[in-house]
Amino acid sequence: MTKLLGTCATVAAATLLATTAGIASATADTAPRERPSPHQDGVWQVDGYGTVLTIENGTLQQYDTTAISCLKGSTATRATVDGDTIGYQADNSRVLAVRVNPNRRQATLHFTDAPDHRNLRRVAALPAACSRPLPGDPRTTFDVFWRTFAENYPFFAAKGVDWQAVGDRYRPRVGPNTTDDELFAIFREMLDPLDDAHLYLSGGPNRFFAEARPGTTAPTPELDTRIKAYIQERDLGADHPLTEYGQGRISYTDLPDGQGYLRVSGFLGYVEDPKGGYTVNAAELDRALNAILTTERVGRLRGLIVDLRVNGGGADNLGLNLAARLTDRPYFAYAKQARNDPLDPTRFTRAQPIQVRPTPGVPHYTGPLAVLTGGSTVSAGETFTQSLMNRPGHTVRIGEATQGVFSDVLDRALPNGWQFGLPNEVFRTRDGRTFDGTGIPPHITEPVFTDEEFTHHKDSAFDRATAELRTRTN
Repeated sequence: MTKLLGTCATVAAATLLATTAGIASATADTAPRERPSPHQDGVWQVDGYGTVLTIENGTLQQYDTTAISCLKGSTATRATVDGDTIGYQADNSRVLAVRVNPNRRQATLHFTDAPDHRNLRRVAALPAACSRPLPGDPRTTFDVFWRTFAENYPFFAAKGVDWQAVGDRYRPRVGPNTTDDELFAIFREMLDPLDDAHLYLSGGPNRFFAEARPGTTAPTPELDTRIKAYIQERDLGADHPLTEYGQGRISYTDLPDGQGYLRVSGFLGYVEDPKGGYTVNAAELDRALNAILTTERVGRLRGLIVDLRVNGGGADNLGLNLAARLTDRPYFAYAKQARNDPLDPTRFTRAQPIQVRPTPGVPHYTGPLAVLTGGSTVSAGETFTQSLMNRPGHTVRIGEATQGVFSDVLDRALPNGWQFGLPNEVFRTRDGRTFDGTGIPPHITEPVFTDEEFTHHKDSAFDRATAELRTRTN
C-alpha cells in the first residue's frame, strides 16, 4: 500500500512547529481522552494530492485517484481525541490530525512533521472507480502511471517536457505481452528527461530508478562519511575535533577568531530506531542545539558557519526548528502550495505562508551566518536554506546551487504492484519565485568538493566562509 499522503522530503523518496493539542505525542496505543466526535465520519476530498479519504469507526483510509483509477492506499488509526480534532497514527509512522470546521462540510489535515495543512471537503461518496477492480496488465499500468504525472506534476514546462507527446510516443510500445523489464525500461526513459531527484520508481527488488540533477552527486552515507573526514582533517585539524549528535548527522566545533562550525547532514535519522517518528527526532535535535547554542557560546560567537553541502533532507519542520534558534524575531520563511487542477499544471492551492518563530526560553544566535551549500544539498536541506533567506541579520550563502527539489514526495502504487513517487508542491519566496530544478543559488560561488579541490587539498567554500565572517566582525 502507498504511504499516507506522501513522505517527508528526502532525496529518493521528506514539515507545524507545534500541532493541535494532544497530537504531537500520539502513538497507536494512546487511549482517547474523551468520546470521539462522529462528525469526521464520511468521505473527504483533499484539495490537491489526487487523494480521497474515508473516516469510519476510528479508521482513516486513503484512496489514490486519477480520472481513470482509484487504488486503496494506506491506513491510519485513531490515537487521540480533543473535541473535533482527532489524531491518527499512520501505518508509515506519520502522525496526523484532522479537525472538522464548524460547518461540518470542510476540515483540515495537519502532519506533525510538516509546516502546512491540507484542506478537505466532504463529498457524498467515493469515486465510482473505487468500486471497480483495476487490472494489473501492462497497458493499464502504463495509463495510471502516465496520468498520475499528468494530473499532479507541476514542472513539465520548467523542464521543457511535453508530457502528452511522451505518452503518445511510448504508449504504442506497451501491449499485453510487454514484460516487466520492458515496461520498467519504458518508464525510465519517460522519467529520465525530467532530471528530478524527487522522482523514484520501484519495480521490485531488482528494479529501482532515481537520479540527481546532472552535474551533481546524490548524498549518501558513504559520501557523508568521506566528506566529514576530509573536513576534519583539512579544515578543522586535530585542535578542533567535531562533537557529534544525532547519530553523527549533527556535529559542531569552535573555530579560531570566535567563529563556530555547525555541520548538518540531514533533518531526520537522529535516533537509531527508524520508526522513532518525528517527535523523538525533534527531541534529539533540541538536545543537540541545547548543547551547542548555550548562553555562554551564543554570547561569544562572532560568526557561525552552517555546512549543508552534504544534506539528504528529511522533515521540513526540523529545519524550521533549527532556523528558530538563529533569530530572535519572527519572519517569513516561504509559502507552500500544491498543484490542484488535473487539467492545468499552473493551478495551485491557496499559498500558505510559513513563518520562522524563535524558540521560546532558549538562547538565540543572531550574529553573522555563512551557509555552505552545493548540489548535494537536497530537499529539506533546501527548504531550510530557503527559510534563512529573510533571516534578520547578515546571512551569506557560499558554494554552489542546491539540488532543486523542495516538495514532499507523493507516493503512489501502480496496478501491477510497483511503487513510484513524484513531487506536486512548490515552495515560493515572498515575491512568488521558486527554485525547483535550478536550486537556490549562492551569493558567492565557490567550488564544492570537486576533483581539483581534493587533488590540491583545498576547500574553497569553507575558506571563503571564514574570511567573510572575519570581515563582518572586524
